[in-house]
Amino acid sequence: MRNRHGWKTALKLWMLVVTVFLAGCAGKHAFVRETKPTVYMVKHGTQELIERYAPVFMVENFRETFNRIGSVTACIDERGNEDLFIDHQRPALYYMAKTFQTDRANYTNLIYRVHFQEVPFTLVPFTLTAGKNVGVMAIITLDEKEKPVLLTTVGTCGCYAAIIPTSNLPPDTYPEKWEKDSLNVYGERLPSLLDFSSFTNPKIMITLRSHVHRVMDIKIREEASLTDTDPFFVIKASLLPMDSLEKIHLNGKTTSLYHDTWPLKGYVKGSFKVWETLFLSIISLDFFVGTDKLYGDSRVTGNPFYTSLKPWNRNASDMWDFTGFLKFWGWRL
Repeated sequence: MRNRHGWKTALKLWMLVVTVFLAGCAGKHAFVRETKPTVYMVKHGTQELIERYAPVFMVENFRETFNRIGSVTACIDERGNEDLFIDHQRPALYYMAKTFQTDRANYTNLIYRVHFQEVPFTLVPFTLTAGKNVGVMAIITLDEKEKPVLLTTVGTCGCYAAIIPTSNLPPDTYPEKWEKDSLNVYGERLPSLLDFSSFTNPKIMITLRSHVHRVMDIKIREEASLTDTDPFFVIKASLLPMDSLEKIHLNGKTTSLYHDTWPLKGYVKGSFKVWETLFLSIISLDFFVGTDKLYGDSRVTGNPFYTSLKPWNRNASDMWDFTGFLKFWGWRL
């Protein structure tokens, strides 16, 4: 018993040291002012839920290709090897729907995933999350009346998870110690409530920070206000099934965005995060910490989509089990 408490204490101490170090060297890339901010919206065609609630993504510094949302593409390189990359000229949102049940009700998650070429490495500010084929997910939780009650955002590595209630969710379901003013998500300030009450056709607009693709702001806008005349430059993105990421066309065959064999099974190809491994693998007891991954059932993938670095929370914080995930973070839906 004493040994177990000892290693937990040591890990917590190391976590504190690394957190202080990262807080000292982390920073935000300079904002590049553009005449019109760029937003990605899905192409309309039906009124299905997955399309109606698809979020709008605003990106900082669109002139840099690594800030542009793209689609996962495969080719054979000069050496005859498979090469997966993000084609920014063909933007796409990948989607899936998944239901879950709590003691109070049944819910539906509308899950959206976007990918970028890379998080480029810079020394100042130090880019801990540098790597290729990176992504962000947004999960909109609907109640039994098909009204959005929660928005969850997270990196496709499981990092920087944020859970934000909407005005449709009863306050008694919030965590006991809820920040009413704003949420501090590892240095980014996000709203603590999304108010849908005054909108006819609301759209969730998620702003992503340049270079690192962190969620830096979330707003609700009337859909009719999102035009390419003023104030936004609008890019239409395809809406594709998320399982198409495992069936990417390659020379008359298909390949997957994810590795299918141990020890990389379930991880995104090309996404290894060397700096996160260096600084965070001891804390998390995970050599591939920070590497982007498949959002799926860990009983199949062997790779939990965990959202807490503490290794003893690996399964409890797994976002695939959304009921358990919400309970872990204190929600009482």
